[in-house]
Amino acid sequence: MTLASAAPPMMIDSFNLGAPVWLHALWVAPAIMLVLSLSFYRTRRLLTRLANPVMLATLAASVSWPRRWTKAVLLSLGVGALALTLAQPQWGIQRREVERRGRDIVFVVDVSRSMLAEDLAPNRLERAKVWMKDLVDALEGDRAGIVAFAGAPVVRSPLTMDRDFLAMAIDELSPDVAPRGGTLIGDAIRKTITQVFALDPDESAPDERAPFRDIILITDGEDQDSFPVEAARAAGELGVRIIAIGIGGADAPVPARDDDPGQYQTSGGQVVRTSLNAKALGEIAAASDAGVFLNVGDGTIALDEVYRDLIASAEQTDQGSAEITRYTDRFVWTLIPAIALLLIESLIGQRRRTR
Repeated sequence: MTLASAAPPMMIDSFNLGAPVWLHALWVAPAIMLVLSLSFYRTRRLLTRLANPVMLATLAASVSWPRRWTKAVLLSLGVGALALTLAQPQWGIQRREVERRGRDIVFVVDVSRSMLAEDLAPNRLERAKVWMKDLVDALEGDRAGIVAFAGAPVVRSPLTMDRDFLAMAIDELSPDVAPRGGTLIGDAIRKTITQVFALDPDESAPDERAPFRDIILITDGEDQDSFPVEAARAAGELGVRIIAIGIGGADAPVPARDDDPGQYQTSGGQVVRTSLNAKALGEIAAASDAGVFLNVGDGTIALDEVYRDLIASAEQTDQGSAEITRYTDRFVWTLIPAIALLLIESLIGQRRRTR
């Protein structure tokens, strides 16, 4: 991503909080004041009830209640200012025109019922959705899309830079989004090539072969004769790399329905079971140019790290220009008062000065 202007205009008509969740900590300030007030009240009542007038006068002469109240107020204000500091107050906007560079990435996700197997908690598909969101959060100047497939593929998101839309599309992935049951990996790859990347395998222009496109295939590898290796080879001839993520363990029962836990699909009186086909996925990845197979099995993977290691560092293309907005941090304006208030509070004693 390269900047198009070196001296962006500064705007001061907006206020923002970098970490607004810390505003909840503001409740600590009045809570401290309330607790100290109750403590002072109880102390004075106990002294009145237990001490004789002579002793009470002696104690009252040595204890400064105004000093105690001052310390309580300063402590509460200091904690409040510290909470505001942690919320990262920002004002002043810098707008910059940037030229975006990145890659085109498409998640091709298996949503067949075998992906509901619970050898990964809570199931294979839900775990894959968490990993996908991690990668989306790490995207820089890249465009990403989503194709879901079972017995037929369906485009759930075209190539876009809208992370919120991508996250919403990921959340909606389930076996219900596929037109029919089954698992046809080859059809999903072919649809991604022609409809999402808009490439024609028969009439490819030189620029269409530029190696800046990735398919992230997430599946357990089971396939029903859709010729996925041939589809991957055709993708590789167009410069599309396939990063295959193999997910799932061995011999896991396939749930019958989402809303009926503990019930499994049966065939001929036997429970239907599913296992990761690592061999097939390795062949699919190897068929594409510079393809990669990552055998996750029933373990875990950090797709955001995969993105940084394999995708963000690879060849990129222009993705057009866009305007970005950056806020200027002003937390020092609350940090300094917070430190000053807490420092002054610590220096004030609770007893009267004696001559």
